Amino acid sequence: MLRNWRDLQSLTYLTALPLLVAWQWRHGFSWPLYAAVLFLTLGVGVIHHNHAHLPMWHSRWLNRQGDFWLTLLQGHPTYVFHATHVANHHRYRHGPQDIVRTYRFGDHNHLAGYLLHPLQAVPVLYPVFVAWLRQLQRRDPAALRYCQLQYAAVLMLWGSLAWLDWQKWLLLVLIPQLHGLHWLLATNYLQHAHADGHSRINYARNFEGWVNPLLFNIGLHTAHHEHPRAHWSELTALHQRYRSQVDPRLNAGGLLPYMCRTFLLSLVLPRHRSHSLMAPPETH
Repeated sequence: MLRNWRDLQSLTYLTALPLLVAWQWRHGFSWPLYAAVLFLTLGVGVIHHNHAHLPMWHSRWLNRQGDFWLTLLQGHPTYVFHATHVANHHRYRHGPQDIVRTYRFGDHNHLAGYLLHPLQAVPVLYPVFVAWLRQLQRRDPAALRYCQLQYAAVLMLWGSLAWLDWQKWLLLVLIPQLHGLHWLLATNYLQHAHADGHSRINYARNFEGWVNPLLFNIGLHTAHHEHPRAHWSELTALHQRYRSQVDPRLNAGGLLPYMCRTFLLSLVLPRHRSHSLMAPPETH
């Protein structure tokens, strides 16, 4: 009943993460397994994103179960993608009305900006979540209850695990979830910092290499923005259509080499510093 058989990879990640946490809860901490948990929190964030754009299942009931599973694994309700990411970010594509446009906090692209971006975005996002829930209260109380149930599920899970052993809950559950959420928000910075929010096509950065087979083609961002309802497995082919259309500086190669050049080497080698594609504001 999956829409696409490639989501067997998604189901593998969604199963492996709680199993690795449970094994360490019972048998003790393991650095290799913990590293795998931290990686899988990135995968869960991308799966959450993909599921918001195109639900994994044909069955509405299974999609609802998937919502709750993702909510529990990520530690945050799934509705938030609809409130901000789909309704705003994809609508305005890093433009002046995009509430999480990176240049809202300064038109820069460096390590401090990358690390701070999630912390800067949260105070902007949460008022939108509250406004979204208030709208649901007026026009669709059943949908509001569904969102409230997601919050309740997270709090019940956290409370139960913390009651059993708060130290294990902190180390094995909460810290990995916060790690995943930080990456989820910081990805916006990687994909858009110093891109042109006024451009029809140069609003996003693309990454190639191992990040895509491991993390569901998350690096092929222009193709995703142009085809938000396309299944993630289709983005490889779609990327070839747009690769030559975007500014060459936005085809950044591998993710980790890009981060190394832009955030570390640039501190001592000026040629690796990023430069904004945004024209001065007065020209627009």
